[in-house]
Order: sequence, then C-alpha cells, then structure tokens
Amino acid sequence: MNFQQHHGAMLLKYAGISFISGAVNHGFFSGERSLWTAAIGMVLFVLGAWMEHRLSSPSANTPQTGLLQTLVLGALLSIGLGFFTGGLQHFPDSPARSAWVVPLGFFVSVLALALSSTHAWQRSTTVYLALVGSLVAGSSYGAWQWLAQHPEWAATAHSHGEAPAAEHSHADGAHDDRAATQALAALLVTRSVAIQMDDQMRFTPSKVAVNAGETIRFVVRNAGQTTHEMVLGSDDEIREHAQAMQQGAEHAAGHGHGTGAAITLSAGQTGELVVKFEQASTLQMACLIPGHYQAGMRGSIQVSEAVSAQVAPKAAAHDHSTHQH
Repeated sequence: MNFQQHHGAMLLKYAGISFISGAVNHGFFSGERSLWTAAIGMVLFVLGAWMEHRLSSPSANTPQTGLLQTLVLGALLSIGLGFFTGGLQHFPDSPARSAWVVPLGFFVSVLALALSSTHAWQRSTTVYLALVGSLVAGSSYGAWQWLAQHPEWAATAHSHGEAPAAEHSHADGAHDDRAATQALAALLVTRSVAIQMDDQMRFTPSKVAVNAGETIRFVVRNAGQTTHEMVLGSDDEIREHAQAMQQGAEHAAGHGHGTGAAITLSAGQTGELVVKFEQASTLQMACLIPGHYQAGMRGSIQVSEAVSAQVAPKAAAHDHSTHQH
C-alpha cells in the first residue's frame, strides 16, 4: 500500500472515530441525529479498515485476515475508541454517563484489538488489562464523585445567559401559548410549590395545576448528582429548543430559553423560581440539558381560568336591580 492509500485509510478510520466521539458528546444514547452520526462514524472506520485489508499484502508471519472478520472487528474497535475519547471529552458536561462510558470504551477497544491481533494472549496482557482497566474505571468513578462535590467545574459548556429575542422568533400562526410564556413575570407570591429533580430524569411532581393570575414560587431541589434545570414554556418552544440542543446548536457558547422562566441547579442545590401565569394555557416544564429531555425529563403545568372569572357569569344571572317591589 503506497503513501496516498495509507493516508486515505487513516483519514477514514480517524474520521470515523471522531464521528462516534461526537455522537457520544451530544447524546448518543437518546438523540436520533447522534445515532445517525455514530452510524456514519462506524461506516467510515470500517471503510478505512476495508481499504487497509484490501491493499495490504499478506506475509508468512502476518497472514491476511478474512474480510468479514476485519469489518466486524473494525466496527467493534471504532465503538471502543469512540466511547473512550468521547467520554473523556464530555466528562465535565455529563460525569455520571462518562463515568461508565470511558471504562466501557477501554475494555471494548482491548477486546477488539486482541481479537484482531496475531499475537497470542499472554499473562502480561491479562495484567495490563486488570491494572490499567482498574485505573481507568477507578479514575472515572473518582472524577464523577469529585465533579458531584464541585459542581462549579461541571457542565462548563452549558451556560444560560440571556439570549436576544430574535433568537426565538416564530412564523405567523404561532399558538397563543407562546404569547402566554412571553408574559411570564415575577410579582407578589400567591403560594409555593415544591419541585424535585433527580438523575432518573424526572420532575416530582410532574404535573402542576394553577389558576390564571396566580404568582407561584417554585422551590426547586436537585436531588441528583449531576446538573439539572427546570425551564417553562409552550410545547412548541420546548420541543424546538430541545431539538436544537440535541443537535449541538448553541451548546458550546451557552443558550437562552426565550421566556426567562428557567432555573439551573448543580447537584444537591435548591433554588426558587417565581412566575406569574397571566392567562389560561398548557405549559411544559423541562430539562433541556442535552439528553435529559429525550430521556423523559419533562412535566406539565395546566393553567386554568381564574376562579373569579368562572363565578362572575353566575352572579350576573341573579341581578335584582331591575325588580320592582
């Protein structure tokens, strides 16, 4: 295989690893786009392995392996290397997931290399696997626990600065719910509602009922070991922004939520979010950290008509001002 062919095969293989690594970074386990990205990465890596297989010349000491074996082991190796590198890159943003993705990638890469190698498995290989594997697993677990205790170092790429209004502009025909979320404001508190977030990707309670005109103080507690957030908005706003986050848009530079009704909490933190609900509507509460919304971290807030508005027509029916005595 000449230099140009060798370089082409190398580009395909490393591009494949980068694609898989990127998929791990942006929600490999929950996003459709990331699944496609990982699949493309595997195809690129396998193409590179196939090119090397096709152009390499077997020798007496290194017989050429079968094509199917090359493709299968190439796919396995790409997954291992992609998991390992992607987990390392994404550790500060998703320590709970990376804590097992990194060791898994290490062990899968060792298995794939051992199966594709012509060298016999030796005792030194077992010692290497046990010692280095334990070091990788222990370091990953330790890093996860350390980040849980030092949340200021976690989720460094997921800030929530205020975004310009144009960022969330919508076409004509938008639902009335969007107007409702734009009107959210903090005023005199009517009552408090406690909300808990956890690493099971759940809000407790997941459904809240309020009346139009009420100002609610949400006392939000993050009971998990990773950063979570509670964002309020209409179904369309939440869905669109979740898709943008899942695809990596605004992930590196921070993102806003359009309504201003959002709170982000590190592990173990408790915070308050005060919101006035101006009119009847159905809103979502969601965690838009990549992968969390897709894993089911969402709930609903049903805003009903104000009680006084519902009673007023009945009172008018008994008006005695026109009676004569």
